[in-house]
Amino acid sequence: MEKLLELTNEMMKYEAGCPGRIQHFLKVHRFAQLIGIQERLDEATQFTLEAAALVHDIGIRPAEEKYGSHAGHLQEQEGPAPARRMLTALGFDEAVIDRVCYLVAHHHTCTNVDGLDYRILLEADFLVNLYEDGVSESAVRSALERVFRTETGAWICKNMFGIS
Repeated sequence: MEKLLELTNEMMKYEAGCPGRIQHFLKVHRFAQLIGIQERLDEATQFTLEAAALVHDIGIRPAEEKYGSHAGHLQEQEGPAPARRMLTALGFDEAVIDRVCYLVAHHHTCTNVDGLDYRILLEADFLVNLYEDGVSESAVRSALERVFRTETGAWICKNMFGIS
């Protein structure tokens, strides 16, 4: 828990001056935490999921600096290196760092999802993005069919958007 608090503070420093990004990763973290707990992840997987949720968009800044764009594939490409540096500096275990970096490198990729931590991160990010982007009901329904596989994530999505 202490490491996740330290990581939260480091991410807030990293995104200083960008309140929207700070709000985004905090919301994604909370949804990931909630879904992970309700889906009964083991403690180690839950910890890794929460760390990944906090840093999942860390590649936005370097992508914008290098390419003038924060497109999803550029976030995936540019995110693992700063995530690794931050997690290493905070003393995270190498196995956790490796998995978090993998999740950062795939958090916009909805195919070949290899683990419940990955699935839940996708769902948590979708929940927040669907709301923040103000998408239509048909887009929410499409996401429900394409992305949501956990009972908890689908339930949250349906309730949040009033879909039966």
